[in-house]
Amino acid sequence: MQECHVDVAIVGAGSAGLSAYRAAKRHTDAVMLIEGGEHGTTCARTGCMPSKLLIAAANAIHRARHIEPFGGRAGPIDIDGKAVMARVQRERRRFFESIQGSVADFPDEDVLQGKVRFEGPGALVVDDHTRVHFSRAVIATGTSPHVPEPFQAAGDRVVTTDTLFDWPELPDSVAIMGPGVIGLELGQALARLDVRVRMFGRSGGLGGLKDEAIRDRAEALFASQFYLDTRAEIHAVSQDDNEVAVTFVERSTGETLTERFDYLLAATGRRPNLQGLDLDRLGIETDEHGVPRHDRYTMQCHSTTQAPSPIFIAGDVDRADPLLHEATDEGRIAGDNAGRFPNLRTGHRRVPFTVVFSEPQIAQVGMSLSEVEANPQGYAIGTLDFASQGRARVMNVHEGAMNLYGEYGTGRFLGAELVAPEAEHLGHLLAWACQQRLTVQEMLNMPFYHPTLEEGLRTALRDLGAKLLLEEAPVDQCTECGPGT
Repeated sequence: MQECHVDVAIVGAGSAGLSAYRAAKRHTDAVMLIEGGEHGTTCARTGCMPSKLLIAAANAIHRARHIEPFGGRAGPIDIDGKAVMARVQRERRRFFESIQGSVADFPDEDVLQGKVRFEGPGALVVDDHTRVHFSRAVIATGTSPHVPEPFQAAGDRVVTTDTLFDWPELPDSVAIMGPGVIGLELGQALARLDVRVRMFGRSGGLGGLKDEAIRDRAEALFASQFYLDTRAEIHAVSQDDNEVAVTFVERSTGETLTERFDYLLAATGRRPNLQGLDLDRLGIETDEHGVPRHDRYTMQCHSTTQAPSPIFIAGDVDRADPLLHEATDEGRIAGDNAGRFPNLRTGHRRVPFTVVFSEPQIAQVGMSLSEVEANPQGYAIGTLDFASQGRARVMNVHEGAMNLYGEYGTGRFLGAELVAPEAEHLGHLLAWACQQRLTVQEMLNMPFYHPTLEEGLRTALRDLGAKLLLEEAPVDQCTECGPGT
């Protein structure tokens, strides 16, 4: 067995691992990046980018079919399922090859391929061919899709985000289990591409929303577009030749039905890739799920002894927010501290911010409603219904609602949830304001151009300001255009 010695070993070459590698290299040249699978991030291979490619195709078809309100006449539009998937795979390959190219530029002595198991807090073995002695390590092994046992009965007709984008063409029908962020995005896209979709949930959740009022509004909007039951009663799932048979209680009639689908998409979450690592040999604390406990500002794992641990963690594997920007930030913090250990520095953490790329889109910023409710200072909620928002009506996308949270006394903006047209852009403005700890009045003092969707944000801020008993902002809305402008 080969032997090598490094200062920092980084296990996993996804977004977090690559970020950790670059950060650690600022402190030492002796850094080893080890990947057990194919090089390339979840984002490029099975996450952000391929899903957005499928969504882009679906939205283009949807817009072409809905031009009547603007005076156009839409004729029949045929969808070439093979062409749709070919573009998804072609563009995905470009993103993927870009990541592979960046790793190829690393010095050969810095990269190893193979499965890792730790022998102790200072040594690991890669595929039984190389023992790596290290002083510090970063665990950045990511996650894998989880398929609950009842759905495994569908056999090889089960797909996950790791396999869906390899379809040679679009199927005729898909049963989607899990209306979370991924399930909702892909489910709506497939439905718009003429795939028969039924989406089933269990606990009432939808798109990660936590504000019940916004969640109820979102559920009504999406249930009008495709079959959606967030509290489904499913009696059986089985494989029937080349199909999946699902027996369930129909949402509106209460009738028990059995329907067959080409595939079952298990969008039921992901699990940390920790199997086989032998973390118990590292002298670190783990939670009930086997995930290392750690400090989110240094990414240092908690030691089982009095000595500070030289082990760090970063990315989706830590069961925090499975988002690219969070993984990259955590990798940077973990790699920097692994490189400079034991002289740690707290890293900058951004305000929580998530987007669901459905139509209408969903955005969550800052504190959730439950966190706001626990705030002893007290809070108020400013609201907006996009049904009357001027620019939204011009664009014929006047669906959705927005809730903004503010703090009594200080008038500080705390967070928001919205299901709204182009919520990704509204969410960015709100995230920046939240991170800058702006007050509602300071936000109202910013410029708002007419006519824009952002004027709807101003309307909700005015409502919030009035409820917080702030000094009333001057009213300069266009009275001819109605509320929300």
